[in-house]
Amino acid sequence: MKEITAQEVQQLLADKQPMHLIDVRETDEVESGKIPGVTHIPLGLLEFKLQDLDKKTPYTLVCRSGGRSGRAVQILEDHGYQATNMAGGMLAWDGPIE
Repeated sequence: MKEITAQEVQQLLADKQPMHLIDVRETDEVESGKIPGVTHIPLGLLEFKLQDLDKKTPYTLVCRSGGRSGRAVQILEDHGYQATNMAGGMLAWDGPIE
């Protein structure tokens, strides 16, 4: 499984690199703060939302600590998508939140 650190994600966003972030936490978790511009798809709904995603687009998955996003990466990869796990999740994130 491909992984990227929270600091690497922050740097890519700061450098205005195109990133497609998907936060797979539950709604109440996201309400406490999320990375600006992230798409929210709870892990339990991810397989139902696959048709909304583009197989040509690389996605970076985010959760609280990296476990659920790791499962989400596996789901996406199993269906032919490019996906990377943000290691450490939001616990490792010290960038801006909204």
